[in-house]
Amino acid sequence: MRLTIAEERWPIAGSFAISRGSKTEAHVVTVTLEDGGVVGRGECVPYPRYAETVPRTVAALEAARSRIEAGIAREDIPSILPPHAARNALDCALWDLHAKMAGVPVWRLAGLPEPRPAVTAYTLSLDTPEAMGEAAARAADRPLLKLKLGREGDARRLKLIRRNAPSSRLIVDANEGWSPGNLGAMLAACADAGVELVEQPLPAEHDGALLGLSRNVTVCADESAHGLDTLDGLIGKYDAINIKLDKTGGLTPAIALARAARERGLGIMVGCMLATSLAMAPAFLLQPFAGVIDLDGPLLLKQDRSPAIRFDGSLMQPPPPALWG
Repeated sequence: MRLTIAEERWPIAGSFAISRGSKTEAHVVTVTLEDGGVVGRGECVPYPRYAETVPRTVAALEAARSRIEAGIAREDIPSILPPHAARNALDCALWDLHAKMAGVPVWRLAGLPEPRPAVTAYTLSLDTPEAMGEAAARAADRPLLKLKLGREGDARRLKLIRRNAPSSRLIVDANEGWSPGNLGAMLAACADAGVELVEQPLPAEHDGALLGLSRNVTVCADESAHGLDTLDGLIGKYDAINIKLDKTGGLTPAIALARAARERGLGIMVGCMLATSLAMAPAFLLQPFAGVIDLDGPLLLKQDRSPAIRFDGSLMQPPPPALWG
């Protein structure tokens, strides 16, 4: 088996801002595995919130090169790579490689239903209330909008967005930007605006404030939810979890996490980092578990890779086999 590791930069259409900061490009790492002329690929996004960088991720993969090229199974990945992004790229590349070798799609190998077209959320980047209101007006034809919040003025943002996109379903991502002090007021403002779900309202270290809190909006863990080891600690605090392959360390553990979350009565959202269609393709296979799909990364880029997933507005089509899986 031959391993190729590459860094890629994909410019964003404009800029992308959340409560922690903004960026103008998606900086990703790709893993390509070749065996007997068959090629499998995976893509990951190292995320500073989890103490990951692109150089560290590349270095971790390089350090594991000899083990990988000697031949590796998916269950061996945690023993040779740290969480989270590097594991994801390798796991997804192995799924792609094995599917192509077998001539069978990944969804079938994984025992999942065949993917069908599904609506993805479309993200409005954090900006002034007026700018977000204008962005909502431009996106008012999209059925599901995700609002990046987490700064002063959020209540006004919600009012302007709802006024300008009256028919769209709304979900919110505060990216740990609220506090126990303003949590109740913000959840009430979300309910007034018809928001259905709020992701990670509090910093992960403060999410104990959610225990026993009465609310009319579904509260979903993101930064607090990683793999199976974090799942039981979320019970009683959150109503749902956001599963991202860059947090779980690949499709393999993501499937296990989705099944375990469902057994515990937690709702499931499938999310993504800002990346290309190659990163969205394996995550899309989790749609049978998910009440909300948020895989709009390619829609926020100036250009996607080719071949790519096709989006008919916000309707996301299954990934083409030439891309992945």
